[in-house]
Amino acid sequence: MPENTPSDLRADCSNCFGLCCVALAFSASADFAVDKDIGTPCRNLLADYRCGIHTELRPAGFSGCTVYDCFGAGQKTSQVTFGGESWRASADTAKSMFAVFPVMRQLHELLWYLTEALALPAARSVHADLRAALEETERLTRTAPEAFGAVDVAGHRESVNVLLLRTSELVRAGTPKIRNKRIRRGADLIGAKLQGADLRGANLRGAYLIGADLRGADLRLADLIGADLRDADVRGANLAESVFLTQVQLNAARGDARTTFPAALTRPSHW
Repeated sequence: MPENTPSDLRADCSNCFGLCCVALAFSASADFAVDKDIGTPCRNLLADYRCGIHTELRPAGFSGCTVYDCFGAGQKTSQVTFGGESWRASADTAKSMFAVFPVMRQLHELLWYLTEALALPAARSVHADLRAALEETERLTRTAPEAFGAVDVAGHRESVNVLLLRTSELVRAGTPKIRNKRIRRGADLIGAKLQGADLRGANLRGAYLIGADLRGADLRLADLIGADLRDADVRGANLAESVFLTQVQLNAARGDARTTFPAALTRPSHW
C-alpha cells in the first residue's frame, strides 16, 4: 500500500457519528467488558460521538475497540450516504444507517485491497481489471440508503477475490519456496514457533496465527489477507513488504519499535 493511500480509506472519527460504537454488537469477553446489542450506544459514547475512555480502553477491558478499523466506512456513511444527518435524528434514520454501515465497511475493505494491488508493479498485467473492480466498488459505496440491502456484497467480494488471488500469485512469483508444509493457505498455526523463520512469499491467506511466535520472522511479500494475527508476537518481524496486511491485523498483533510494516499503516499505540 503506497503512502498516499486515499484519505477516505482511513478512519476519520471526527466526521463519523460513532457508528462502530452503536451499529455493531459485541459480547462480554476478553475483548469487551460488557454485552451490547446492535443499535444500542456503547456506555462510553459521549454526546459528541467520541469515546469517553479512549485512552483507557485496554485497561478498562475494551481491547477489541483498539483493534477495530472501519477503513473509512464511518465517515462515508455519515457524511456521504446520509449527508451529515446523525442516527440521533430519528428512529428511521438510525435503522437505515445501522444497516448500511456494515455493508459499507466491507466495501471499503475491498477498496483498501484493490488500492494496494494497483500500487504493485508485479501485478501490472491485471491493473486494468483491478481498476475496473475498484471503480465498481466505489460505485456501490454510493448506493442510495434504501437500496443498500440489495447490494450483493458476497458476490462482488468473490469476483474481487479472483483478482486479488491473481495479484498475490504475480507478486509472490520467484520468491523462495517454503519447505515447511504447515505454511499454507488457511493453515492452523495457532501458537506456532516461527521465530526468525524465512516466510518470504508465503501464502498465509486466512491462516490462524493466533499467539504465534513470529519474532524476527521475514514476511516480505507474504500474502496475509484474512490471516488471524491476534496476539501474534511480531517483535522485530519484517512485515514491510507483506501483501494485503491491514491496520486491524497490525492492531491485533504484539509488536515493538523494531517491527517494520507498510508505510500506509500506523504503529499501534499499545505496542
